Amino acid sequence: MAVKIDFIDLKTQQQKIYPALMARIQRVLEHGQYIMGPEITELEEKLAAYVGVKHALTCSSGTDALLLPLMASGVGPGDAVFTTPFTFIATAEVIQLLGATPVFVDIDPRTFNIAPDLLAEAIVNLPADPKTAHLKPRGVIPVDLFGQPADYDKINAIAQSHGLFVLEDAAQSFGATYKGKKAGALADCAATSFFPAKPLGCYGDGGAVFTDNDDLADVMRSIRVHGMGQDRYDNIRIGLNARLDSLQAAVVLAKLDIFDQEVRDRQQVAERYSQALREVVEVPYVAPECTSIWAQYSVLSHRKAELLQKLQAAGIPTAVYYPLALHLQGAFAPLGYKPGDFPVSEQTSARIFSLPMHPYLSRNVQDQIVRALAGP
Repeated sequence: MAVKIDFIDLKTQQQKIYPALMARIQRVLEHGQYIMGPEITELEEKLAAYVGVKHALTCSSGTDALLLPLMASGVGPGDAVFTTPFTFIATAEVIQLLGATPVFVDIDPRTFNIAPDLLAEAIVNLPADPKTAHLKPRGVIPVDLFGQPADYDKINAIAQSHGLFVLEDAAQSFGATYKGKKAGALADCAATSFFPAKPLGCYGDGGAVFTDNDDLADVMRSIRVHGMGQDRYDNIRIGLNARLDSLQAAVVLAKLDIFDQEVRDRQQVAERYSQALREVVEVPYVAPECTSIWAQYSVLSHRKAELLQKLQAAGIPTAVYYPLALHLQGAFAPLGYKPGDFPVSEQTSARIFSLPMHPYLSRNVQDQIVRALAGP
């Protein structure tokens, strides 16, 4: 009987941490502080130390982690925020939720991250385009796609020259590095997600924001709890209900204890894939100044449909991130983009698919995946 292959294996991870996980959950049940309990403070301190920033603020989701700094920065109608169309909708959704306008910029064909040269061009061209001439450039949200950070030295320099903030979307890259610095510490502010499928995930929704900016952190703490001032009945601004639950913090804390080992194991799994598949598909490129956390192992092929069919026939789960670039999604139709506007993103969507990827993927199972993909 064939062994069931998981796209992401959370069961094996849970078995490994089960005693510590149950002890932490039991502690929450005993003290009963389910909202903003002591686990929140402990987790925020550990996350800040891990990333290497002054402030880590946990929150209710990766989406709210993107929304909080935008709200704290006063982003709103008439503002343009530059980002990539090759990402999950949350990145651009939060911009539009505030009445601002996402301005898309195409990606680098190797890293799939926003292309700095095209970003510089888009900022300069904003006033010349009748569709965007009324907008004021405010910020940039690069996305560390699939676990590899974007080129922040170039992006930060471009943004600084135009007086723009940079918000790092590190939803997929917690644990990765860029020139020796951890993801989450690469821009003015950063957001990550603890969605269960992420490299560091909880058992529900959750997220965190990272910054060295004291004032920004203070405003985000206020917004996180309904615009709280001195206490929860002193509301000094419009805010959100965006807190992380103590139980979810307990889960992340238990996982954080083994995270470094999981990072090393992910690297080995990715290396085995790349060695075995480089003659079969276009394997992922990691820039020499980066390490990836391998939130996904995504490959490219002009034979995508055929290969997906082979894998399905062999009982191997796959996923496509992302089948349709954001500028072609109905939610952004009012922006007036059309097919062909971002050719690299569109071509990548047509060719990309992802293989099972997690720290507990055994060599035997990986060999089975490779044989199904490479075989006749």
